[in-house]
Amino acid sequence: MTTSTAVAVPFTVPSFTGAAREAAVRVLDSGWVTTGAECAAFEAELAAYLGQPYVVTVASCTQAIELSLRALRLDAGAPVLTPSLTFCGAVAAIVHAGYRPVLVDVDEDTLVPSPETVAAATRRAGRPAAMVVCPLGGYPVDHVALADAAGLPGGRIVVDAAHGPGGGVGRADDPATAPHATCLSFYATKNLPIGEGGAVATHDGELAAWLRSSRLHGMSRDAWRRYLPGGSWRYDVEELGFKANLTDLQAAIGRAQLVALPGWQRCRAELVARYDRALADLVRLPRRHPGHAWHLYQVRVPDRDAVAAALAESGIGTSVHFIPVHRLTAFARLLDPDDRAALPVTDRVADEVLSLPLYPALEHGSVDIVTGRLAELLA
Repeated sequence: MTTSTAVAVPFTVPSFTGAAREAAVRVLDSGWVTTGAECAAFEAELAAYLGQPYVVTVASCTQAIELSLRALRLDAGAPVLTPSLTFCGAVAAIVHAGYRPVLVDVDEDTLVPSPETVAAATRRAGRPAAMVVCPLGGYPVDHVALADAAGLPGGRIVVDAAHGPGGGVGRADDPATAPHATCLSFYATKNLPIGEGGAVATHDGELAAWLRSSRLHGMSRDAWRRYLPGGSWRYDVEELGFKANLTDLQAAIGRAQLVALPGWQRCRAELVARYDRALADLVRLPRRHPGHAWHLYQVRVPDRDAVAAALAESGIGTSVHFIPVHRLTAFARLLDPDDRAALPVTDRVADEVLSLPLYPALEHGSVDIVTGRLAELLA
C-alpha cells in the first residue's frame, strides 16, 4: 500500500540570489555581454576562493576536461584511465580529445576508484598516459594516491570536479603534487549554479594561457581586448582552437553566487547530518569524509527502481548518478570488452545507488518527509 504526501519534494531546485539577478541586469545594461571584464573578475575571485593560482572559465565542465586533456598533447589513441561510474560527458571528452578511455572499477565503500582498483586497471591494460579522476557526489578523491597507483605524475591527472566546488574539492594542492587541471561545473544543479558554464583551476601558467586562447578559436587577442581603448583589431591564430568561452552575463551571475556559496555549503552539511541521523541504520551509505562537498546525497537500496518509482508516486523526486558508461550503447561499441567485464563493483552498486533531494533551499521538514517515506518502503 502506498501513501501520498501532501507536500511535493523536488529532486533539486537551483538557488539564485537577489544579487545574481541584479548582476544580470547590470551586464545587460552595460552594452557588453560576452567574454570580458566580468569573466576576468569571476576568474580572479574564484581563484581566491579555491586558493588556486589560475582559473580560466569555459563553456562547460565537459569542455574543461577535453581542453585540459588536449593540452597534454598525448599520442593519438593514448590510454586514459577513468571510472565508468561517472557522467557520460566526462568519458566522451577523452574520446573527443583523441584518446582511448580505459575503465576503472570503484571502491565498495566510497563509490570512487581506489589505489587498488587503479592498480588493477593498470595491470590489465598497461600503463596509462593520463587519468581523469572523479570526486563522485563531492567525495574528495586522493588524486596523489591514485596517480601513484597508476605510475603517473600529478601533471598527467585531470580532476573532474563537476561535483564541487565546496568542502575540499577543487581547493589548492601542494604545487609539487598538484593535478594538471581541476575542472568545475556551473550547471543548474551544481553547488555553484549559473545555469551553464565551467572552469579550469591550475597551477600551470602556460596551461592557463593556452586555455584562454583555445576557448576562443585559438585567437591571440579576444574581442574585449581588441575593442578596449587603444586596442587593435589585429590578431593571429597560431593553433586552431574552439568556441568554448563563458560570457560576462554568466560570469556576473557566478560572482554573486560565489558570495553565497559558503552559506549554501553549510546548509548542505546540515541537511546531510539530518539525513544521516534518520537513515544510518536503514540503508547503506557511502563512507563519510570531512572534506566532502555534498553535491549529492546517495544511498544504496535493494530494488532501487521500484523504490524510486514509489517515492515519485509520493511526490518525492530522486535521481541516479550514474548509469555506468559501459552500459551505454555508444560507449559499449568503442570500449574494450575486457574493460566492460572488469567492473564487478561498479555493476553491483549501479543497480542500488539512489540520489535523494539535496539543495540549500530544501527544508528540514522535507528531509523528514523523504526519510519517513523511505523508511515505510524499506520496512
